[in-house]
Formats: sequence, structure tokens, C-alpha cells
Amino acid sequence: MRDLAKLADDLSPAMIEAGNAIMEIYRSDFEVIVKDDGSPVTAADEAAEVILLAALKEAAPEIPVISEENASSHHLAVADAYFLVDPIDGTKEFLKQDGKGAFTVNIGLIVEGAPVMGLIYAPVFETLYRGIKGQGASRAVAGGAPEAIATRAPSGKLTAVASASHRDEATNDWLEARGITDTKAIGSSLKFCLVAIGEADFYPRFGPTMEWDTAAGDAIVRAAGGMTCFEDGTPYHYGKESYRNVPFFVYGNEALI
Repeated sequence: MRDLAKLADDLSPAMIEAGNAIMEIYRSDFEVIVKDDGSPVTAADEAAEVILLAALKEAAPEIPVISEENASSHHLAVADAYFLVDPIDGTKEFLKQDGKGAFTVNIGLIVEGAPVMGLIYAPVFETLYRGIKGQGASRAVAGGAPEAIATRAPSGKLTAVASASHRDEATNDWLEARGITDTKAIGSSLKFCLVAIGEADFYPRFGPTMEWDTAAGDAIVRAAGGMTCFEDGTPYHYGKESYRNVPFFVYGNEALI
């Protein structure tokens, strides 16, 4: 296993560079293109992808990359180790240009089906989240020194985070069955980050997602002390058919599973 801390260090500047490229376009009158699958894409996705793929090729050329905007990579066979990349997670939030910043840049590393390293950069907030298996998680704001983050122990009223753009009835039923009435709504992988920093206890997700949407956030949550599971409570794993996710449930503390 390569040095994951060094790998994260090597990739972090590219995360910020990609975020800067995204913000330049975010502040402009950009064009939106609809892909074959019906999802939107902009020049910001493409600019960020170029930066991230170049950084990954330099830092770890032997590890394959599955990226949202590289359709041919979606057909690659699952490797023992691979990166999952989402140049802009939360494109619908990006398109709003409302300044709320609920979109992120994501890189996750999967080894033998488990997320072992994750980087998330929130460009509007200039915040870089990082998680490494066995080494903890951190958050750095505006280029400042990283500060350790951790999930919280359950106590009193429990809080769940849910999608801002994809809330569904199944999620509402799940929350109601557990008596959870306190929720936070936010877009993109920032939902994972809210659990990782101890501002929420749960993140249930029934709606469709892909592995590149979740790998980075999942790695950060696990490094911060939480866990992501299937419906039966077993640890969530990666390398599913077409890299497509099934329902998953993020817990800030294993005592909640």
C-alpha cells in the first residue's frame, strides 16, 4: 500500500486549482449542455476534470481512474485499487449560481472495495476536507492549517442530513420510523461532511447515486469515526455493477446502526 498521507498531500493542490477553475466559470454566463443520460454538464466540469486527471496521472499513474465525465471509464473492470472522481458533485446546485456553495470537487480512493482516502473541496467556502483510513480526518479553510474533525457521540435529539435536490418519500418514511424530526438539507457530498464534523448523526440515501458521488465523502466519514452501511447494517462496499450505488445509510456513530 502506498503512503496515503503523501498521496493526499500531492493531490490537494490540484483540488484547490480545480476549485478555482470552477469558480471562474461559476461567476460567468456559462452554457449548460445536457448529456445523453439527461444530466447537465458545463465547461466547469470539463476544466476541473482536466486538472484532476493530470494530477492523478502524475501522483499515481498505476491506479485506474473512474470519473463521471469520462464515460469510457464507466465500463472498466473493477480493479483492486481505483480512484473515483467527480469534478463537480452537486451540479444542480452549481447551476443555481445562488452563492450557497452546495457543490464540491471529489476524489476517493477505493482499495479492495473499501474507501481508504477521500478529498473533498468546497470552492465557495474554500474548504478542503480530507480523510485517510486509520489516520483520521481534517478540514482546512482558506489555505489555513488543517484541523482535526470527528463525528459526534449520539445524545439527546438526533439530527439527519438529507438531499436539497433529491429528497424522496422513502427518506421521509425512514426518518419517521426512527422518530427523527430534526433535519438539515444541503447538496452534494457536503452531506457526508456534516456528519463528519459532528453536525448531524445520519445521512440516509435511497435515491440514485453513483460511486463517484459518494466515495470521497464515505472515506472522510469513516476516518472521522462514522460508518456507511447497506440496509442490513453491513459495511458499504464499492465496485458494484456499472459503479452504480444502491441505497446507503451513513451513521456518525456505530452505536446508531
